[in-house]
Amino acid sequence: MRASLPMYELPGLEAATDAWWASLAAALRAVGLEEVPQRLTRSADPAELWTAPELLFSQTCGYPLTHALAGKVTLVATPVYDVPGCAGGHYRSEILVRAGDAAPDLAALRGRRAAANARDSQSGYSALRHAVAPLAEGGRFFSEVKVSGSHLASMTLVAAGEADVCAIDCVTYHLLKSTDPGLTARLRVLAPSAQAPALPFIARCGLGAAELQRLRDGLAAAVADPALAEVRAALLIKDVVIKPLSDYDRILELEAAAVAAGYPELA
Repeated sequence: MRASLPMYELPGLEAATDAWWASLAAALRAVGLEEVPQRLTRSADPAELWTAPELLFSQTCGYPLTHALAGKVTLVATPVYDVPGCAGGHYRSEILVRAGDAAPDLAALRGRRAAANARDSQSGYSALRHAVAPLAEGGRFFSEVKVSGSHLASMTLVAAGEADVCAIDCVTYHLLKSTDPGLTARLRVLAPSAQAPALPFIARCGLGAAELQRLRDGLAAAVADPALAEVRAALLIKDVVIKPLSDYDRILELEAAAVAAGYPELA
């Protein structure tokens, strides 16, 4: 079996991520799960593992969950982060511009340059598309959209003046306020995006009910263990909740609203 936690492993957080997995793995073994890996699998393409038959545990974005991974993984639980906008297992994007940018609102960004981490990202692409869709004309709003490859890269482009706006997962943004305050100080929040369910914890498709319950029990034990408070705080993990898969239809609704407004692509 293999496991990964790729979504919030930012530079400087590798040790905290490893410590969290070691503790979570111990909790999973304590509730009776076998073949729990000692170490996380790290790869250039996390999606390679998400559909692997040996996947025990991982985290993905809600957009792949409702698109490329639909019917191919099992939803285990939804994390609750200790970040504004994340109550009840939700999250949002912070739409960022440079700290010295005088733009008062989204409308003032018409004709400017956007950066997005990936086209299959809820927080970096779809959330920004939904936010500006009512302002678009003829299917366009920005003069250019650069696909950066990561939230950190998008923020760096904006801070360096190579793009003017990006939408960043609020958990990533708050983690970077701790790990890279020099970068976040060069940016400011212009507006929040609409909320959606937070990035889900997943397991392989076809997981049995007993094993799924053990995953949930072990996860609940790890987030409640006072001995793990420090490592959870480093990763901003507050709790987990069990949501029905249908809650993630919110992501489809946000996409459909942009399409209905005549803005199917960030452009």
